[in-house]
Amino acid sequence: MLDCAIIGGGPAGLTAGLYATRGGLSNVVMFEKGMPGGQITQSSEIENYPGVTGEISGMDLMIPWPAQCQKFGLKHDMITVTRVSKEGDIFKIHKEDGTISEAYSVIVCTGSSPRRAGFAGEDELFGRGVSTCATCDGFFYRGKEVAVVGGGDTALEEALYLAKLCSKVYLIHRRDTFRSAPNTVERVKKTQNIEIILNSKPKEVYGDNMGVTGILVENSSGEIRDIKVPGVFTFVGNDINNQTLIQEDGSFLCEMNKNGEVVVDISMRTSTKGLFAAGDMRIAAPKQVVCAAGDGAVAALQAIAYVDELLNH
Repeated sequence: MLDCAIIGGGPAGLTAGLYATRGGLSNVVMFEKGMPGGQITQSSEIENYPGVTGEISGMDLMIPWPAQCQKFGLKHDMITVTRVSKEGDIFKIHKEDGTISEAYSVIVCTGSSPRRAGFAGEDELFGRGVSTCATCDGFFYRGKEVAVVGGGDTALEEALYLAKLCSKVYLIHRRDTFRSAPNTVERVKKTQNIEIILNSKPKEVYGDNMGVTGILVENSSGEIRDIKVPGVFTFVGNDINNQTLIQEDGSFLCEMNKNGEVVVDISMRTSTKGLFAAGDMRIAAPKQVVCAAGDGAVAALQAIAYVDELLNH
């Protein structure tokens, strides 16, 4: 029987593991199907993590975290959790190999995944010129022209990043205004090699056996523009990775909002006792590493208190 099961191994999950084990829970397992670290490991540069100065990548930032957690007894089970259910006071962790672990408390930190934009050719050419990670793939387009699809903070920040590498960036947005921070919008407008294409949406990305060769863009008047680029980056939001909370009857284990985000209080408590959610999957998540880590710490402290009360009262 686990004192606490942690689902997900990003900044929230790892911090939860650190605080839970160091805080006195004796049997804590973090279930993470791959290597710990989360999406931030794909970032080429971190400038806003407190105490970290100089040039550091997301991977460099996260490398020490697992070892620190394991020092205090956190165990890592490298397997996919398919579902979390609850019977009485006991949570059941259903795993892809058919086995089940049991736990008194659960902290879910499965994050979110980049959403596909949904235009023709996107799926077929994904990974061959279509990407959702500028910091992962931008290097391959150094000195070339690329297109960015989206109008939020991530799209504009990634366009600025790509503008440093590429000869030109076409920024395609379906509205006439951006949903990004004003200072970010201003920086984009002042960047000479970013061409802003508003009131337009991608119709089709096309290519050959080598990959993407161009994208067809349709404006609000129905006019089609053919932009010859070898790379297309899409940033149109994220899908919440909440699959582990879906029950056999299709309902969720706890309250969710209309966007599929877990509803929590300020202490990361969900509507189900003993179940906590942290990081990008919870409501109003800022989607920053430092915030996810803070969430994980709060959730772990609450889990410790919950387990202590459950077993001793």
